[in-house]
Amino acid sequence: MCRLFGMHAGSVPVPATYWLLDAPDSLRAQGARNPDGTGLGYFNTDGRPHLDKQPIEAGLDSEFATSARTATGTTFVAHVRYATTGEKSPENTHPFTMDGRIFAHNGAIGDLPAVDARLAALGASGLVGGQTDSERVFALITAEIDRAGGEVEAGLVAAMRWLGENVPVLALNVILATSTDMWALRWPDTHELWVWEWVASAGPRLSSDRIAARVAEPGGPEGEHEGEPEREPEGDAGADAVVGPGGIGPEADSARRASRPSVVIATERMTEDAAWRLLEPGELVHIGPHLGVDSRVVLAEPRHRLRLADMEPGLSAAMKA
Repeated sequence: MCRLFGMHAGSVPVPATYWLLDAPDSLRAQGARNPDGTGLGYFNTDGRPHLDKQPIEAGLDSEFATSARTATGTTFVAHVRYATTGEKSPENTHPFTMDGRIFAHNGAIGDLPAVDARLAALGASGLVGGQTDSERVFALITAEIDRAGGEVEAGLVAAMRWLGENVPVLALNVILATSTDMWALRWPDTHELWVWEWVASAGPRLSSDRIAARVAEPGGPEGEHEGEPEREPEGDAGADAVVGPGGIGPEADSARRASRPSVVIATERMTEDAAWRLLEPGELVHIGPHLGVDSRVVLAEPRHRLRLADMEPGLSAAMKA
């Protein structure tokens, strides 16, 4: 299966080199198992999305290595691809960008003609330039954001609910980013998606333990969240004023020294740091401009859920890779 990576660093652009190239389970290392495409998207101070992607393995992509070492951004979205839908080509390589947002997806859905018909009904067919189910999912999200008056979270959830009600769903793990915000969704429980936080000690923070507790609070997949409101750190503190939600080992220390305070989303735990937390099925995480993290379960089980056993042997093997 494909691998996802997202990082939010607050308001000051930073590199993501450690996670992309140097971590024990860096995205480049994961690319050896996902050789069909490598992509890096990010926003820096100009507020515009920047993309560098090629339909080749990360370890063989010199442009990816260069960008991973030189690019600085407030938000990053990266992806290594194991192709299941669509040929190996630049237009089918993640991440994708639409309306000033960057998106990547891990998983699969069925009945693409039904999705195409929905996009046509919403006037969004022109947003799709390749053959992947992932780009179609992004186009549907973009169309629903427009229908929601620009409210990103409302549009994202509406698109997922439509897919869950109308087409077979194996997995819809997604990362969506703007220059100031990031959203990550794990749905359902087919594939893992993890969050790692390193935040400034200045100001209150929402710890991983409290995020896990909020997932279980009243509200449910269809209701309004009833927990206390999101609280964000007050400003961007330097690396000498940080606290972590997990144990401090050599890898955790290396990760924290490698960048400013940040929040990372990944398909796999990229270090052995105890701070990594597995998202619940249907859980949507939002990371705000100052690294405030809000999390809640927004989706129930898909109506037409695909299982790996239901898929053709080749596709099933790809999703287990």
